Amino acid sequence: MKELHMTWFDRMLLKMRPQMFFHRFARHMGIRNPSYSKAHELFDKVERIDLFPLNSNSRGFMIVLDGNTSLWFCQNGDHFEYDGFEMGEYEKGDVTVFDSLK
Repeated sequence: MKELHMTWFDRMLLKMRPQMFFHRFARHMGIRNPSYSKAHELFDKVERIDLFPLNSNSRGFMIVLDGNTSLWFCQNGDHFEYDGFEMGEYEKGDVTVFDSLK
C-alpha cells in the first residue's frame, strides 16, 4: 500500500472539502473506480441498519436497511460476495449478533 504524504493543501482539503480530498487520495492510491461515494450516498440517509445471519445451511448474512430493504451476502472461500437484494417488511435485528465472536 502506498504511503500518503499529507501536504498543507491535503490537510486543508480534508477539513474544508473532505469529498474532494478522498477523490484525490483514491487517485494517489491507484483506485480507479472508488465506491465510497456510492456507499456514502446509500447509507447516509438510512436511519436503521440491522444485521441477520442467513440460515444454518449457508454461510452468509443480510443487512436490512430501515426495516424494508435487505442486501444479501454469501461466503465465497475466504470472503463474502454481494448476492442481491429483496424488499419487504423485516423485524428488528439483534444488536448482540457479534457478542459471541472471538
